[in-house]
Amino acid sequence: MLSLLSIENIAVIEQAEISFRSGFNVLTGETGAGKSIVIDAISAILGERAYRDMIRTGTDKASVRAVFTQVPELPWFSEFAVPYDSETMIQREIFLDGRNVCRVNGTPVSVSILRKLGIQLINIHGQHDSASLFDEENHLVFLDSFGEHGNLIDTYKEKFAAVQTLRREIDSLTMDESEKLRRMETLRYQIAEIEKAELEAGEDEALEDRRRILQSAEKIAAGMNDAVENLYGGEDTDGATAMLAAAERALGRIAKYSDAIAELHEKIADLMYQTDDVARTVLDARDELSYSEEELDRIEGRLDIIHKLRRKYGATCSDILDYLEKAKQELDAIEFADDHLERLKEKLAKAEKSAWDAAEQLRNARKATAETMSNRILTELAQLDMPRVQFECRFTNIELSASGADSVAFYMSANAGEDLKPLSKVASGGELARIMLAMKNVLAEKDQVNTLIFDEVDTGVSGRAAQKVAEKLRSVAGHKQVLCVTHLPQLAALAENHLLIAKAERDGRTYTSVTPLDFEGRKYELARIIGGTNITETTLKSAAEMLQP
Repeated sequence: MLSLLSIENIAVIEQAEISFRSGFNVLTGETGAGKSIVIDAISAILGERAYRDMIRTGTDKASVRAVFTQVPELPWFSEFAVPYDSETMIQREIFLDGRNVCRVNGTPVSVSILRKLGIQLINIHGQHDSASLFDEENHLVFLDSFGEHGNLIDTYKEKFAAVQTLRREIDSLTMDESEKLRRMETLRYQIAEIEKAELEAGEDEALEDRRRILQSAEKIAAGMNDAVENLYGGEDTDGATAMLAAAERALGRIAKYSDAIAELHEKIADLMYQTDDVARTVLDARDELSYSEEELDRIEGRLDIIHKLRRKYGATCSDILDYLEKAKQELDAIEFADDHLERLKEKLAKAEKSAWDAAEQLRNARKATAETMSNRILTELAQLDMPRVQFECRFTNIELSASGADSVAFYMSANAGEDLKPLSKVASGGELARIMLAMKNVLAEKDQVNTLIFDEVDTGVSGRAAQKVAEKLRSVAGHKQVLCVTHLPQLAALAENHLLIAKAERDGRTYTSVTPLDFEGRKYELARIIGGTNITETTLKSAAEMLQP
């Protein structure tokens, strides 16, 4: 449960430290005092979106710290390598430059990872939840959540995914006859054009290398001649090989007199042999060097053919040959598409049957759950002073979809003798608040979240209905921690922990404070809620009576 909330520099709250207890906690105060800011701070600590506008004017950051006690060892801790502690501390800092720094038990985590923990610690229910109740697209989600249909849904989704894959394959092979003929003609032309060239992988690189040699043959020949002359010598000079041989012989005659000279002799001998090998290789290369204008023309012509193919099918001969192979495969696939389509259709029929079987199992489970959930909601509504209400989940069979083969809508009749109609068309504001509370309570039975926050869900409720709502929230607080922002004295009177949100001005700045109330404080706050600013002995007496156990 949430035991401590510390807020700094969020909107009009400069600093506040709020202690919550187990059971039923209420927050009251004048409109605009800052009750919603407390809820925003809790949302921030749960990983919800936080805005720079939340930061108090004149400061560069806001921070929220929360301490949760009796936290179970959720898999989240090991999954994200965060040390587990049954007393878990969450901190979040929000900076003007848009940065957010979040820590859980001192370990930094991202906002998205924090959100995965937050939804396991607290559920916040506000007036906006009524919109989700009106939206029939959410009704199936509510039903599946209550029924815990996760395994059946996973099984169905796996089978539906197989159907979708086969359908996409069939679509990719299905084309009209004229389109098929055009594509086959194009592929045949491309295959013939490439095959006619009789390309070899790497041929273009080899031809370009040979062309460079032929284009520079005269320079290469001159360089080779110079190298041969320098290595073997000319008419008037000795070459490197002869000079090295003379040096080797000279050192050989004196090598016996010194180890150092003998070592030099070995080195010069190795150099002599290496130079002789190089000289022979250069001489052979020079003698093999040939140049032909006809050969250059042939290479230019061949490269021209390859260049034209490159522009259409790939950057290299290897790429062009890869394209050729793919074109042949595509042509085969089209030519034999009818056979392939028949096989795919047979597979699709089996996959669709399997998916329909899974959808039927899911539907049966949903219908059983719908009956149980409807009965539970009716019980809750009777306890909320709506004993004559009728409620049911109506099913419509649809084609296979991502969520199954069912469409579900909640129908109700708030008064005896009236036909059941879609939820959005029959509920008044007060009725909707009680319906939402009933549904939230029923759904909350299936989750492990220990803290529920109700943010002004009592809007439109008064009199006897308000008393029933208050009693229901206190009943829920018997097994979960409940935090409720309210304007109803009936709710505030039944709280076990009453917190007053108050706003004041000092030195031209607005400040909000959060104060736990004792009996006298609660009496005056209830009197204010009952009678407004005109607090009288009568309203104080009424408030005191409401607080009597």
